[in-house]
Amino acid sequence: MSTDNKTRVVTTYRLQEMKSRGEKIAMLTAYDYSMARIVDSAGVDVVLVGDSAANVMAGYETTVPMSLEHMIYHARSVTRAVKRALVVVDMPFGTYQGNSKEALASAVRIMKESEADAIKLEGGEEILESVQRILCAGIPVMGHLGLTPQSIHKYGTYSVRAKEEAEARKLIRDAHLLEAVGCFGIVLEKIPATLGAQVASELKIPLIGIGAGNGVDGQVLVIHDMLGINNEFSPRFLRRYANLYSVMTDGVSRYVSDVKSGDFPNEKEQY
Repeated sequence: MSTDNKTRVVTTYRLQEMKSRGEKIAMLTAYDYSMARIVDSAGVDVVLVGDSAANVMAGYETTVPMSLEHMIYHARSVTRAVKRALVVVDMPFGTYQGNSKEALASAVRIMKESEADAIKLEGGEEILESVQRILCAGIPVMGHLGLTPQSIHKYGTYSVRAKEEAEARKLIRDAHLLEAVGCFGIVLEKIPATLGAQVASELKIPLIGIGAGNGVDGQVLVIHDMLGINNEFSPRFLRRYANLYSVMTDGVSRYVSDVKSGDFPNEKEQY
């Protein structure tokens, strides 16, 4: 595969090259064909088919209800659209915790049925057996440490993680373990910026942050949050690059008004 043209296909190896030369990695979520086409054509390096679809697409309060079938559906829609970026798919809650054989079977289904490039799992030492088994099958794995939304019922809060020394030490240890077994990268969510920078400096693989400061190797946001489609979520780490909620509401309101008044369709819009 040539990577010398203008539309270079991003691979796990390419991400490693980017870290090595200090080039930041841009990552965003997408859950459907149309949005994925926009994200990919805009130059994003990694498209995450996140289980955050449970929140922004299905209206659930947490990511826990997301099923394997749901994730495969969204991933299949995204991979049809993406030509350049690496596509990573979240493994949903219950498909890898505590049963490495089930984890492998779930990962294989995602890869075969969606044609994605990699999968992502939340956790460290606790899920290491599942990570190892999946990697042994030749499936690229991205880790996820810090705030792990699938464990929200355990923590009971979405507050910043690893502020205390013991939890910070565990996060560092888990990051090294994930790198040692072969993960190609790790997402760090909602942790102190100094800790994020420390982990990124200690590891050779890319560290992608979401609320982990600017000392990591890249950033990821949920597309509905950064474009202002979801206007009810405003954590400190979120920068809104558009206000599509207002734009879309205005457009729909004007459409309704034109239909009600009989202005749409006019003579030029009829056959």
